[in-house]
Amino acid sequence: MDSPTKIQAWLYAFRLRTLPLAFSSIITGSFISYHHRFSWSILGLAVITTLLLQVLSNLANDYGDSEKGTDNEDRIGPKRAVQSGILSFSEIKRAIILCSVLCLVSGTMLIHYSLGGQDIRSMIFLLMGLAAIAAAIKYTVGKGAYGYFGMGDIFVLLFFGLIGVGGSYYLQSQEFHWSILLPGIAIGCFASGVLNLNNMRDRISDRKAGKNTIVVKMGAHNAKIYHIALLLTGWVAIIIFSIRNFHSSLCFLYLLTAPLFWKNIFAVWKVSDPKDFDPFLKQLAISTFIFSVAFALGQVIGC
Repeated sequence: MDSPTKIQAWLYAFRLRTLPLAFSSIITGSFISYHHRFSWSILGLAVITTLLLQVLSNLANDYGDSEKGTDNEDRIGPKRAVQSGILSFSEIKRAIILCSVLCLVSGTMLIHYSLGGQDIRSMIFLLMGLAAIAAAIKYTVGKGAYGYFGMGDIFVLLFFGLIGVGGSYYLQSQEFHWSILLPGIAIGCFASGVLNLNNMRDRISDRKAGKNTIVVKMGAHNAKIYHIALLLTGWVAIIIFSIRNFHSSLCFLYLLTAPLFWKNIFAVWKVSDPKDFDPFLKQLAISTFIFSVAFALGQVIGC
C-alpha cells in the first residue's frame, strides 16, 4: 500500500468521522429557536466554530496520547497520525496553535454578530469559548490531562450537551429557560455514549498506559450498563422536553430515529471482543446527527 500524502495525513489527523456528532448540539439548540428568533448567519458561524473546536480536540488528542505513550502497538482503534509517524509532534503542535487561534476568531465573530459585544453576556460567552478551547486541549495534553482521571464523560456532557445546546439556543433567541437543559442532556448523553464506546474499545491499552477512564475504573460489564443508562437518560430527557413544549405530534418526529439507538444498545451488549466496539462509535455518532436533524425538522414544521 502506498504511503499517504501530507494532505491525506492531515485529513486523517482531523478525524472527519467525528464531525457529525459535533454538529448535533448546534443543530438541536439553534432550531428550538426557529419560530422565535433565528439567523442562518449565526447558525453558520456556530457550525464553523464547532468544527474548529472538534478538529482542535482531535489534534490535541493525537498529540497528548502519543506523547504519553497511550497510542502504541496495543491500541485497537485506527492508528493516529503521530503514532504512525506520518506527522511529527512539532507539526501537530503548530496545527493546535493555529486551530486555537481560528477558534477564538470564529467564536468572537459569532458572539459579536449575535450579541453585539457590548455587555456582560458577551464576556460570559467569550469566557465559555476560552474554556471550550482549554477543555479541547487538556483532555489528553499535559500533566493534568483530565481524560486520564476519568473526567472525560463529564466534560463531554457539559460542552457537547449543556453548553453546546444551551449556548447555541441563547445566541439565536437571546433568552434562556431551564427546559433547554433537557435537550442539552440528551445530546450530551449521546455524545458521552460515543466516548464510552471509544473507552470500552481501548480499555486494555488505556489501563496499561495509566489512562484511568470511567471504563477502566468500572470494568467492561458495568461500562455496558452505563452505556445503556446514558442512551436511555438522553431519550427520557428529550421526551420530557417535547411533552412540556408540545404543539403538534410532528414535534416528536425524532422518534423515528429510536430504532438506531436500540440497535446500538443491543449490539454493544453482545460485544465480547474490545475491537468489535469500533464500528458502533461511528454508528452512534451518525445516529445522533440524524436524531438532531429529525428533531430540528420537527421544530420547524410542527412546533
